[in-house]
Amino acid sequence: MPAEPRPAPVEDIRSARPYLLSRTTLLAVARRLTSVAALVTLDLAGLVLGIFVALIFRELYLGQWPPLWGILWETESNWLPFLTVITVLVFWVGGLYRRRELRAGAGQIVLSMVLVAAITLAFGLGTGYHFTTYGLTPTAVVTTAFFIGILRASYEVLTRDVLRLTGVRRRTVLVGEGEQLAALRRTLGADRSGIRYEFIGAIAPSGDSGDLRALGGLDVVPRVLREHDVHELIVTDGGFAERELLELVEEAHRFGAKVKIAPRTTELLLQRAEYIPGEGAPLFELRPPALAGSEWALKRGFDLIVSSFVIVAGSPLWLAVAGAVKLSSRGPVFYRDRRVGLGEHAFGMVKFRTMYADAAQRQSALEANNEASGPLFKIKDDPRVTPVGRFLRRFSLDEMPQVLNVLWGEMSLVGPRPLPIRDYEQLLPWHRKRYLVLPGMTGLWQVSGRIDLSFDDLVRLDFYYIENWSIWLDITILARTLPAVLARRGAY
Repeated sequence: MPAEPRPAPVEDIRSARPYLLSRTTLLAVARRLTSVAALVTLDLAGLVLGIFVALIFRELYLGQWPPLWGILWETESNWLPFLTVITVLVFWVGGLYRRRELRAGAGQIVLSMVLVAAITLAFGLGTGYHFTTYGLTPTAVVTTAFFIGILRASYEVLTRDVLRLTGVRRRTVLVGEGEQLAALRRTLGADRSGIRYEFIGAIAPSGDSGDLRALGGLDVVPRVLREHDVHELIVTDGGFAERELLELVEEAHRFGAKVKIAPRTTELLLQRAEYIPGEGAPLFELRPPALAGSEWALKRGFDLIVSSFVIVAGSPLWLAVAGAVKLSSRGPVFYRDRRVGLGEHAFGMVKFRTMYADAAQRQSALEANNEASGPLFKIKDDPRVTPVGRFLRRFSLDEMPQVLNVLWGEMSLVGPRPLPIRDYEQLLPWHRKRYLVLPGMTGLWQVSGRIDLSFDDLVRLDFYYIENWSIWLDITILARTLPAVLARRGAY
């Protein structure tokens, strides 16, 4: 058996089970949920208070004093269920519940309240509601925006002080050269969004790290990330080659560290960038080109639901296939094929057996007949395949047991196809970006020509999937897989 592929660090923010179960991730999720819940509570309190004050202003304008408090509250409470839902949804879309450093400010609050007012008026007019006055709406926009803004500002000040008192720090390493490194250190200041920096040191290939501790060149990045629990790498445009910067970013994401980059750095990297409107130097955060956080949870939940349904609904077909495999040739019903998956870890991919028992021993003699390009090994009329196995392969029925790998967290329903150890060992370095996500039962390979494409084209399809994932893309690929299988395009 060839040497096992190198393991990935357990804190990889793109992993499946390690991401979910790590203590750091659970604490981060708890903090985010607490923060969102607090902001929603403050927003709704500001909404109630703002509308009530707007109603009081209307009573004063109409000469009604003292106001009839019970009637005012009844008027407000009639609309509150609708307004609370709309306000939270509009604020969410407007970025008002994002992470602290990415959260929109007062201007977005005003714009969001204007939108809430417009939706409310449209709903009222559409349902035939009789408005006694339209002057209440602009007044309510001003008062609610004012109170929500005041409450949010108080929250920001309070949480910033709590963060400082509890000693929360951003453990940060700067990457760059000479004066650019020193200038970045000065403009970053001591903190961002209320969280103080703890500068561990600098990665400076030339050795000129200014007043920061010199950690070494780019070759020490894995060791620094592993030994110092780094939260962020902040990179300057220090004359690095594109490949060096790309490798730096990939290495940081493997160890669960975020990467922020100062402007002017490689345009290729900025295609994955998100602007951070922090204090001091403007930074761009480089998102991992794969799934983490809520995206991971959505994809994993979808996988579990669909694969469980496939197992239950397809059990009669499973029994029929298992009987045919067992009766057609000697050997087990199932076959565990060693494949390479997430983080270049090897795992056993479950399939219905389609070959004779001595197939592995006969492969070396058939290498000269390989009809696939690149590292893949495929033969159209493979003599090792049993008659039943040929039928199963033609309609991809041998792949059905892989839903068990999906349940175990080793695969996903949709993703790059996992390669055998033999094929993996022939990959070029640039091919291995496909191991940033869980491998899939089906993918763009299967619905875009399959084996008729060159291997490099197949890898580019994997890259497109990784960079453009959405749950709708998964659903689309699944929907297109069955017609592709029935049409038997490139399946053998």
